[in-house]
Amino acid sequence: MDMLTVTIDGNKVQVPAGSTILDAAHAAGVDIPTLCYLKDTNVVGVCRVCVVEVEGAKSLQAACVAPASDGMVVRTNTPAVREARRTVLELIISNHPYECLTCERSGNCELQALADRFNIREIEYEGEKHKFPVDSSSPSIVRDPNKCILCRRCVSVCQDTQSVCALAPNDRGFDTMVGPAFADELMEAVCTMCGQCVLACPVGALTESDATEYVWAALADPTKHVVVQTAPAVRASICEELGMPAGSRVTGQMVAALRRLGFDKVFDTDFTADLTIMEEGYELLERLKAGGVLPLITSCSPGWIKFIEHFFPDLLPHVSTCKSPQQMFGALAKTYYAEKAGIDPKDIYVVSIMPCTAKKFEAKRPEMTSSGYPDIDAVLTTRELGRMIREAGIDFPSLPAEDYDDPLGMSTGAAVIFGASGGVMEAALRTVYEVVTDSELENIDFEDVRGIEGCKEAQVDINGTVVNVAVTNGLKNARQLLERISKGDADYHFVEIMACPGGCIGGGGQPIPTDRETRLKRISAIYEEDRNMPLRKSHLNPQVQELYKEFLGEPLGEKSHELLHTHYVPRSRV
Repeated sequence: MDMLTVTIDGNKVQVPAGSTILDAAHAAGVDIPTLCYLKDTNVVGVCRVCVVEVEGAKSLQAACVAPASDGMVVRTNTPAVREARRTVLELIISNHPYECLTCERSGNCELQALADRFNIREIEYEGEKHKFPVDSSSPSIVRDPNKCILCRRCVSVCQDTQSVCALAPNDRGFDTMVGPAFADELMEAVCTMCGQCVLACPVGALTESDATEYVWAALADPTKHVVVQTAPAVRASICEELGMPAGSRVTGQMVAALRRLGFDKVFDTDFTADLTIMEEGYELLERLKAGGVLPLITSCSPGWIKFIEHFFPDLLPHVSTCKSPQQMFGALAKTYYAEKAGIDPKDIYVVSIMPCTAKKFEAKRPEMTSSGYPDIDAVLTTRELGRMIREAGIDFPSLPAEDYDDPLGMSTGAAVIFGASGGVMEAALRTVYEVVTDSELENIDFEDVRGIEGCKEAQVDINGTVVNVAVTNGLKNARQLLERISKGDADYHFVEIMACPGGCIGGGGQPIPTDRETRLKRISAIYEEDRNMPLRKSHLNPQVQELYKEFLGEPLGEKSHELLHTHYVPRSRV
């Protein structure tokens, strides 16, 4: 590999050819401030906060886009550089609402942090401010264009990472606004509600639709029996919201915190993840035996489901009819659990803790009412749960570990790994293999379907039948895979697709920042949890077995179809 020698503030460093000045500064241990820059995603140099002096150049250079060259001499901390950065920040702030005390991103806002770093205490520039309407049309995401700094990070993620293109700059100059085309609201746009734009936003222009007040009200209502379920990925990320390192395993502390918040029962979405494997696994076997539509594609990710409804409606027959684990849980909470506990289902209030903004949209889908009531009453993201725990003054790190409640609290390691890309596929293979062969699987770790890169493929021999499987994450990768399926170029039997990069551990409702390194730490925690579980195969969950015996009958049976399965609908592409 060709190497370049670059001098940064008097220190010589070597970097690979093709590096930027920002890369060279990182190699030299120099922190150049950035705002519009988002590694591997948005490298456009529009904010100019990262300007530096380059010896021989006529003007200051944007470090994030300026290529490094051999022998280049760069100065990052001269009076001219500091003054330019301050001026840029002051101009941005001059058209920004002064709402830090009430903004959801206060304390975790990149613009706020830079203003503090550069000791900005007064803004000399006064002029007209934007007065755009706030878009709260979506149950998932709130857009406040008045807080937008036009960095285009959300645009880049939506277009280049997710290939959805729901967001773009509208108009020009002072009137520029980032949003759906024609200044439409999000609910009118082809938006999957995945929330990757929220993770990318450096300020409070994009946030999740906050449901915490509804949950606080339910907890305070003596007529309501309030139960909560926690998604697999949340246990690997809630720690970050509460000052602990990424990848800390805090499942027991999370359960304890939820009890202290006042929930009557603390249940686990992993229980219905195990149930999903039973229903989806048998659905795959039925299609293989009966010549059904193949490949069967998983339906756990609501962002991915909305994506296929918009962009590939002709492929909807390939999608599993199973509800997501979140929705299965709600249906059972208001039927099976209500019956066992002797509680009128109208008095049961079901709260989900999810790593996902699209789950808020999913909970509002009209078809998710098979119990006669909405399956789910409120969805909180990991970030919202963190806010509730902090508001309640709970010392999270010091909490003793506690266990989930019965009967919807027991799970297996197969369910835990739902939180990582490839986890649903691996969990299904563990069960399908043993159901078909009636023999124990020697190695239950399917390494070939793990990881966060592109599309993974594997072949599994199940009693002489070779099953071809594929796993992908991120909607751009999903689009490429679906195009191959549409053309008949992909000979798969079973496909797992997750809307968010890395799977649910990288969901739009996860702690900010969520970058590649953080995703990998969360994934490591997920697989460590799996390895330490006493049961690691969904079909061995005794409470799931009891559920079938007492209530559902059998996988794909009449009761299961009534409560646990659904349908999806073609949507407009424009």
